[in-house]
Amino acid sequence: MNGDGPKKASRKGIQSIEIGFRVIDYLVAAGRPMPLKTIATGTGLSASKLHFYLVSLLEVGVVHQDNRTGHYGLGPYTLKLGIAGLEQFDIFTAARDRLVDLANELGHSVFLGVWGNHGPTIIYRADGSYSRSVFELRVGSVLPVLRSALGRLFLAYLPEGLISSFVETELIDMGRRPLPADSDVPRNRMEVRDLIAEIRNHSLSRCRAGLISDYTAVSAPIFDHTGLIIAGITVMGLRGILDDEYAGKSALSIQALAREISSEAGQRTTSYIPYVTKT
Repeated sequence: MNGDGPKKASRKGIQSIEIGFRVIDYLVAAGRPMPLKTIATGTGLSASKLHFYLVSLLEVGVVHQDNRTGHYGLGPYTLKLGIAGLEQFDIFTAARDRLVDLANELGHSVFLGVWGNHGPTIIYRADGSYSRSVFELRVGSVLPVLRSALGRLFLAYLPEGLISSFVETELIDMGRRPLPADSDVPRNRMEVRDLIAEIRNHSLSRCRAGLISDYTAVSAPIFDHTGLIIAGITVMGLRGILDDEYAGKSALSIQALAREISSEAGQRTTSYIPYVTKT
């Protein structure tokens, strides 16, 4: 008898349902109707066993069989399920508890932000053991596009027509104000273009000394089923304490969570209208 203590009993399920969803998942990934033999190979089921499952799935409308080719694809009921799932999906509910867990794990403040009526807006904040009161960054705060990691996500992934006026206003404003010498805030359209390319290359944004001189932040985008950015997760902390490298633990952790929530929101591909800088 080992000293690990009693093992928690695994929950028992209905194997036939799990196998049925294996078939459904294969058809989702295939993206088009497939012949029975191909589905059997892809799911690891024998053709005869697969046929029984397909008959039941046809009965409830989850699978449809093309009368001409005999191939099997997703049925009309899956469309109803998809629409219902999208209607019930709530980004705040999906992220809230996991942001608290992430803040406790990383020890830094973690934010959830969306594009609001006036720009990038914080809708939830969870603090970790290293967090300090940053009064400028409370729930409801509207952040700049160029001087915040959250804003930079929307800069890179929103359509140009929605974001360009914010960029132009902030470039003019920054021409009138001093910024820390080591700030990475872009000062002209060429630097904005380079920043966008960097964000898309890493699927992450970073902002050092943009909002507050001794703070740094990294953000990861959340996309919906159309490939449109709907939110961003940001981790923010003191420079020298928060590891803000793109391959660092904090960046990879928020990126993993953002991708997980994007998947729940139905994301399949990332699409956006590029921001075109003026010459």
